Amino acid sequence: MPGTMSPELMDPTNPPSTEHAGLKTRALLVSVFTIATCGLIYELLAGTIASYLLGDSVTQFSTIIGVYLFAMGVGSYLSRYFDRDLIARFIVIEILVGVVGGISSPVLFFSFGQIQSFRVVLYGWVTMTGILVGLEIPFLIRILEDQFPLRDLVSKVLSLDYLGALAASLLFPLWLVPQVGLMRSSFVFGVLNLLVAVWTCHLFRREHGRPWLTAQAYAALVLLLLGAVYSDDLTERSERLLYEDPVIFSRASPYQRVVLTQRDGEVRLFLNGDLQFSSLDEYRYHEALVHPGLAAVAEPRQALVLGGGDGMAVREILKDDRVEHVTLVDLDPVMTDIFVDHDGFAALNDYALRSPRVELVNADAFVWLDADAGRYDFIVVDFPDPSNFSLGKLYTTTFYRRLAAHLNPGGVMAIQSTSPLVSRQAFWCIVDTVRASGLQATPYHASVPTFGEWGYVVASREPFRVPERFPAGLRFLTPAVTRALFEFPADMAPVPVEVNHLNNQILVQYHADGWDQYSRTPPPVSE
Repeated sequence: MPGTMSPELMDPTNPPSTEHAGLKTRALLVSVFTIATCGLIYELLAGTIASYLLGDSVTQFSTIIGVYLFAMGVGSYLSRYFDRDLIARFIVIEILVGVVGGISSPVLFFSFGQIQSFRVVLYGWVTMTGILVGLEIPFLIRILEDQFPLRDLVSKVLSLDYLGALAASLLFPLWLVPQVGLMRSSFVFGVLNLLVAVWTCHLFRREHGRPWLTAQAYAALVLLLLGAVYSDDLTERSERLLYEDPVIFSRASPYQRVVLTQRDGEVRLFLNGDLQFSSLDEYRYHEALVHPGLAAVAEPRQALVLGGGDGMAVREILKDDRVEHVTLVDLDPVMTDIFVDHDGFAALNDYALRSPRVELVNADAFVWLDADAGRYDFIVVDFPDPSNFSLGKLYTTTFYRRLAAHLNPGGVMAIQSTSPLVSRQAFWCIVDTVRASGLQATPYHASVPTFGEWGYVVASREPFRVPERFPAGLRFLTPAVTRALFEFPADMAPVPVEVNHLNNQILVQYHADGWDQYSRTPPPVSE
């Protein structure tokens, strides 16, 4: 009967006051908000870590969310088999959720570096966390069922549950990832779950009558607090397992994990675990990306670089004295800050991003192009490979048409276009997509030892002619070498492909198929 005291909230030998019972009820309702926030944070952590380590954020988040919600449903179903000592069992669940969720980040990061079947660990951990989280709300509803009419109880619990989910979804990208970090975030929210357990232990100490539960809750709380304190050390140790060379810089931005390593003078940049350049041979990649197209422009006064926040492409453009102004548009301010403010890393691009001829813009290029009224003589498109749909949209007919609207008469675009040897379909898909957008596309490739054969496309409105003159001081390109870049051997020759449209993004599938097959191909056996 509504208004009566639930047996779980009463001590039959010493009935509590109405005020004390109300305090307990309010404490449990606050717990609903807390555990809802923590539960969604664990889900977002798993999806983000999977995206960092495995790539393709759409696939990882879709599968993680699906498995997590299914596991929560399993947990909710299993709650029907518990009908006694609900307070004590709720405390046990909170301790387990706090520990399992709290150590999820270190478990997943260290497992990726040590265990071959990482996906088994990933989805196993997500399932276990989801089942435990799925038990929480049914237990609380049953504990509180005599305190409110059913419709009021359900509305209160679910509204607090959804409010907690909103808090988590805002906190995660705006504060936790960029400021707290993935490792410390899992510990922090595990601590919150354990504080709920400790709080419940004390408020309901007469009801559960198990002092050892309180001791376990405090022990787990101390464990996770230590994890939060030493999370930077744990992050450093886990990254040592992920990268062959010592990590000299790492930072999580709202968009990606930026890591730089160094050994014997070689600096390597990784974004979400994918190699972006090696300082030993990046000049080959960037000279090939920039100079064939730039040298073909009669008067390249205004240049635009999309992506390329490391400043290497800008460095190459500035070697041409005809260029008066370069606008660099990169989504992630962490990237541009690293290669502007840090002297050691800025030296890699010859301090190009500090040049008065360079303007830096941190924005989504897809959106920025719509707002920008500028027109350019030379455009470089230096985005990461189209390994997911958020990147794949930057290789569509829609995007290339937007770019073409900013190209001056006689202007040229140069587009990095993945490996024509490893991901042949993806490369020729980019070529055909440029042509479908109304531009002429001239493909070429270069050998970069760190990456192997790498592909590019020159896009223009007029027929492209391979230039014969380049700025002084290039280390790789010569007129003779450049002419050879536009010849394709049989194993990189064109293949039939579909055009990459915004509504199909077939390029992402081509790219995944090519690189997956390459990673599964065993190395040749020497005789």
